[in-house]
Amino acid sequence: MQTTTTPKLAIRRWWAIMPIVFITYSLAYLDRANYGFAAAAGINHDLGISKGLSSLIGALFFLGYFFFQIPGAIYAERRSVKKLVFVSLILWGGCAALTGMVSNIPSLMAIRFVLGVVEAAVMPAMLVFIANWFTKSERSRANTFLILGNPVTVLWMSVVSGYLVNSFGWRNMFIAEGLPAVIWAVIWWFIVQDKPAQAKWLTDQEKQDLDATLRAEQAAIKPVKNYGEAFRSPAVIKLCAQYFCWSIGVYGFVLWLPSILKNASSFGMVETGWLSAAPYLAATIAMLAASWASDKLDRRKLFVWPFLLIGAVAFAGSYLLGSTHFWASYALLVIAGAAMYAPYGPFFAIVPELLPKNVAGGAMALINSMGALGSFVGSYVVGYLNGATGSPGASYVFMSVALLGAVVLTLAVKPPVVAAPAGKLAAR
Repeated sequence: MQTTTTPKLAIRRWWAIMPIVFITYSLAYLDRANYGFAAAAGINHDLGISKGLSSLIGALFFLGYFFFQIPGAIYAERRSVKKLVFVSLILWGGCAALTGMVSNIPSLMAIRFVLGVVEAAVMPAMLVFIANWFTKSERSRANTFLILGNPVTVLWMSVVSGYLVNSFGWRNMFIAEGLPAVIWAVIWWFIVQDKPAQAKWLTDQEKQDLDATLRAEQAAIKPVKNYGEAFRSPAVIKLCAQYFCWSIGVYGFVLWLPSILKNASSFGMVETGWLSAAPYLAATIAMLAASWASDKLDRRKLFVWPFLLIGAVAFAGSYLLGSTHFWASYALLVIAGAAMYAPYGPFFAIVPELLPKNVAGGAMALINSMGALGSFVGSYVVGYLNGATGSPGASYVFMSVALLGAVVLTLAVKPPVVAAPAGKLAAR
């Protein structure tokens, strides 16, 4: 079923909501991903951390992130995204800054775990927020602007963190990159409204038009009574497994790319930062193109599995080239990074088109929590394999196999049969 909003309304929402969404998730991603630069810059030596323990500490974030996804999403869905994210911003900014003050391994491990806990609700809460403001035909692009906070942040973070570490050390890097989240929390509180009905910058007619469109879309989705029924649906189970496999590749790549590049070359931290940034520039372009095409063609799966297959092939190719062909291997890593990020917008548009609003937020949180578990596995195993073998080759094979699993599971997802006239379901 094709639905439209007035052009004036669409423009006002994009300009008012997307910068907020982008900045918020950017700050979250900054404070979870910069540990890779500290690992490359000597935190292990300074605190006496072994290679095996280093991979565990880097991955601990995702354990905390895993356990608190669903409670956060339910609160956001039933209460307030605004209040939840405000508190989370303050807590994760503080935890990130405290990382720069640690003096022993137990305190570092505790902070990494707590950082995961306080950031856990952000992704599902922001997906709920987007679903409140944007229609089906816009959602892939809206989700992409949210998740662009990931590669765009790592793009500039890779350069800035390289300079900060080089000039001031890893401790000051953590402190400098943690404080902006606390400042943004104050701004967030004064500029965000949970739902369009609360927005003073929308006219009554614009609010009514958007509400009518979103209600019509909900009427076209098969009813689901509760979270238990939603969580047991075959599509949600397959998407959980898919995102678990996909996240192994993504976070194994994100967290350890600086260390992989540093160990495979004679470059310093500044040059490593620039090289680490390139895959995320390519990812930004790929994400925008994939989300635009997905909304334009009203297709989702078609813009997910082919990219993941390309990522799997690129990792396998980098493994086959080996460390003796640095630049060719690096080019394949750039392709792998872009391919793994491209499908995020279409992927997270699938669930609100399969499940009604009363359970979609919880289902997205469940899927994202399985992604967090995959992220833990990916970041731990990749770090362990790199340390144990002295080469990234084994980790490339591991990430390639995980992405192939994600391809198969994506193809297996089928939309539910809807009894009422429902138009087209987009998860195909």
